[in-house]
Amino acid sequence: MIVQQDLNNVINTTREKIQQELTRHLHQLDIPLQLKNSMIYSAEAGGKRLRPVLLMASFNAYSNDINKVLSSAVALELVHTYSLIHDDLPAMDDDDLRRGHPTNHIKFDEATAILAGDGLLTFSFELIANDPQLTDKQKVQLIQLLSKVSGPKGMVAGQIRDMEAEKKAVTLEELETIHTLKTGELFRFAIRSGAYLGEATQEQIAHLDKFAHYLGLIFQVQDDILDVTGDAEKIGKPVGSDEANEKNTYVKLLGIEGAVEKKDYYVGRAKKELSAANADASYLMALVDYFSNRDH
Repeated sequence: MIVQQDLNNVINTTREKIQQELTRHLHQLDIPLQLKNSMIYSAEAGGKRLRPVLLMASFNAYSNDINKVLSSAVALELVHTYSLIHDDLPAMDDDDLRRGHPTNHIKFDEATAILAGDGLLTFSFELIANDPQLTDKQKVQLIQLLSKVSGPKGMVAGQIRDMEAEKKAVTLEELETIHTLKTGELFRFAIRSGAYLGEATQEQIAHLDKFAHYLGLIFQVQDDILDVTGDAEKIGKPVGSDEANEKNTYVKLLGIEGAVEKKDYYVGRAKKELSAANADASYLMALVDYFSNRDH
């Protein structure tokens, strides 16, 4: 059984590895200084690094040489960072703060922020393509999946669905679809690619795909709950901002108790899929509870 202290050590160790690799890759770029500083500013602004943690935990469920997935984990974090920069733009969420610091377009300017996001996204694919740890087949598989989950069939689709749903009533099914695309698809890449590189079977990967779906929903429900009950300093934004911005949330649709109930249902489903993938003794199982009970 994995105790919380073990999990915390794994998360902290993974974050340190990812931070080192992020710094190494970005600081060696020979690009215009304004663009470089802008990319580094957001990439090194902290954050939980949950997606790389998931990718490496998924890999560790089936294999051990973590160096094989480091570049892929960094690439995933770069895509996530790009999405945050663009989400914060005046044309999107128009946020001034991210993780307690000025957002990229406030720190630099709007045009630079757009280009920094573009740079991070495209550089992520270059990282995978140039990874000496991967075979050509593995590179193609990962680039194909990352482009799909982050593109117009994945995260980008979720973002526009979310924007279109603002100030409108949506059903629970529609809300699940939005968050499956907007948040869950990058989790899906983390889980699938980690297991794939760890040489899990196709049947195991199929169960993990369903696991990733539920984990993304767990993450979002807890986000919605924290917007009502959380500590503003810990979550990095004002409590109640979702309601103030008339966003559709699980709490708005179901109330606090209903949202907690729905989250518990997702937790049960996620753990069932992990067991079916023979990964119930892995750190992934402990991460389900970590996602469900996080306070920021």
